[in-house]
Amino acid sequence: MTSWQPHARQRGSRRLPWLPDRIKRVKKYILFDHDGVLVDTEFWYYKAGERALADIGLTLDKDQYLRDMNQGLGTWAQARAAGIDEQAISRQREVRNDYYQEYLRTEAIEIDGVVETLAELSKYARMAIVTTAKRVDFEIIHEKRQIRKFMDFVLVREDYKLAKPHPEPYLTGLKRLGATKEETLIVEDSSRGLNSAVAAGIDCAIVYNDFTKAHDFSQASYRIETLIELKDIILNVT
Repeated sequence: MTSWQPHARQRGSRRLPWLPDRIKRVKKYILFDHDGVLVDTEFWYYKAGERALADIGLTLDKDQYLRDMNQGLGTWAQARAAGIDEQAISRQREVRNDYYQEYLRTEAIEIDGVVETLAELSKYARMAIVTTAKRVDFEIIHEKRQIRKFMDFVLVREDYKLAKPHPEPYLTGLKRLGATKEETLIVEDSSRGLNSAVAAGIDCAIVYNDFTKAHDFSQASYRIETLIELKDIILNVT
């Protein structure tokens, strides 16, 4: 498969930013998750599913939804448990997708300081996005945003076969960067993404997200509140 680079500069072969000798860079590459890390979309994905199930008379329990998401499941696990057939689920999945795209176009999903932080981090590391977001949703999100310009490339769900928590997405990104595992840092906000990073053998920083705060992050290499803290990690500032 080929990775998708909509409206982005072809920068995959660019060199690492130059640093003076007094600065020690321990991580040269950053692979970012997307939803919940660079944009605040996870709540709206939940709301879209909640709305789609409400259309057929079901209530989506949020706590169970979060537990299901942690296991790589999601909205439709509760629908199946309630006896909803696969044809109805398929129909409501399309409805959910429409609702989600409506929210992406109309709701405030920016995370304060992300663009400014990426501009700063780009002085020290090459960066890319590895996301389970579908291409169509990613394109809607970034129609008028500035995040992509800091990235060498983007891998969306269609760009790899096995999704997180399998290591394939991040190993694909690593290969595309031409980086070693030791030189690379993954940034995630969910245990599913963390498990993907761990399985790939790559250090992972977990950034705080209220929607996933109950996940098990015991295997994370770092825990951070905001993305600007990544600068100290990649430069080994203590």
